[in-house]
Amino acid sequence: MKKIVLSIGLLFFVLLASAQNPLPKGKSQLNAGLGFSSWGVPVYVGIDYGVHKDITIGGELNFHSYHERYSGATYNHTVLGILGNCNYHFNSLLQIPTNWDFYAGLNIGFNFWTSPDGYPGNYSNGFGLGAQIGGRYFFNNKFGLNLELGGGSASSGGKFGITYKF
Repeated sequence: MKKIVLSIGLLFFVLLASAQNPLPKGKSQLNAGLGFSSWGVPVYVGIDYGVHKDITIGGELNFHSYHERYSGATYNHTVLGILGNCNYHFNSLLQIPTNWDFYAGLNIGFNFWTSPDGYPGNYSNGFGLGAQIGGRYFFNNKFGLNLELGGGSASSGGKFGITYKF
């Protein structure tokens, strides 16, 4: 994972040019896609809001279900995660081109675990704190692809999807 993060970072440094902020103050963007974690493949949707030329705050919902084999039996679980995040966007600082967005930040959330009655394991509802690092590539002024790596939620590991600015 460290090699992936380093490679993404190096890619952004190689593409240095004049930059503008990725999401202007007062504007929003919608993110949606799939994640990867040790508990299966979550689906997520989130929104980011520009509060400063280099800072966004946002929220996210993620959901996934998975099967677990435990003590000789198979159990079906579902997880609903709700989290808030704050990201610093490095475009101005690193002079990254406007069609790229490179960011890092922190998140806090709550995960609602649903397991069947009689499940002997120890998954339970709870808070999670985490950090993320990510990037986006925009095909035009509205649409782009996003990739994020990080942890602290039920979708820990990372996520890949689309972004729509509005």
